[in-house]
Amino acid sequence: MKLTIVGCAGTFPGPDAACSSYLLEHDGFRLLLDAGNGSTGPLQRTCGLLDLDAIAISHMHGDHYLDLITYTYARRYHPEGNPRCLPVHGPSDVEEHVASAFGRPVGQLLSEVFEFHPISGATTMDIGPFTVERERVNHPVETYAMRITAGGSTLAYSADSGVCDELVKVARDADLFLCEASYLEGEDNPPDIHLTGREAAEHASRAGVGKLVLTHLVPWGDADRTLNEATAAYDGDIAVAACGAVFDI
Repeated sequence: MKLTIVGCAGTFPGPDAACSSYLLEHDGFRLLLDAGNGSTGPLQRTCGLLDLDAIAISHMHGDHYLDLITYTYARRYHPEGNPRCLPVHGPSDVEEHVASAFGRPVGQLLSEVFEFHPISGATTMDIGPFTVERERVNHPVETYAMRITAGGSTLAYSADSGVCDELVKVARDADLFLCEASYLEGEDNPPDIHLTGREAAEHASRAGVGKLVLTHLVPWGDADRTLNEATAAYDGDIAVAACGAVFDI
């Protein structure tokens, strides 16, 4: 599997990063994990606008799905014509959230672009060559971490989550754990929303992952401090996500 970081900022885009979006490729199939605001732009540096084969949305917060709105227009009105409907897998309310973001009736437009697959609860599904296992995690809205396997390799993606055992389950023995690390230690962080770098590392250590990649850092944060806090709790291979970075899994 090949992972490309399309966007990795948390909450809102930073000067050098769109919000959460990650391209996973295997055997010629392109699966986009999340489509946070600002991600359609850098996606075009990675693949063509019409080259995606499926999208999986972890939850319906804007920094993880709002560029489905801009991508609707990019796909529907592309000069090469209207391609086949693109499968979009997401939480139970994925279609309603996308439709409501337009602020007007768009049922026909969406039906010409996307084929929505809303699913509620923990489940396992096949998306192209990928086997995707979802677990609901500790976040204020319906949110799913994903364990994705193909070609004998495994990627775990935390989505957004506070501390929870489900993250360890999703990441168990994964080759790469793409884990959010929004908060810094010692701040007045609200509980059950996000992780610090240390907490992300503790989950990675418990799960025995091969590599930890910290993502979803808010633009006003401190990436060096986040990395140092994580390194103190995890002695494996570790990195901070950066837009355009590529990982072979």
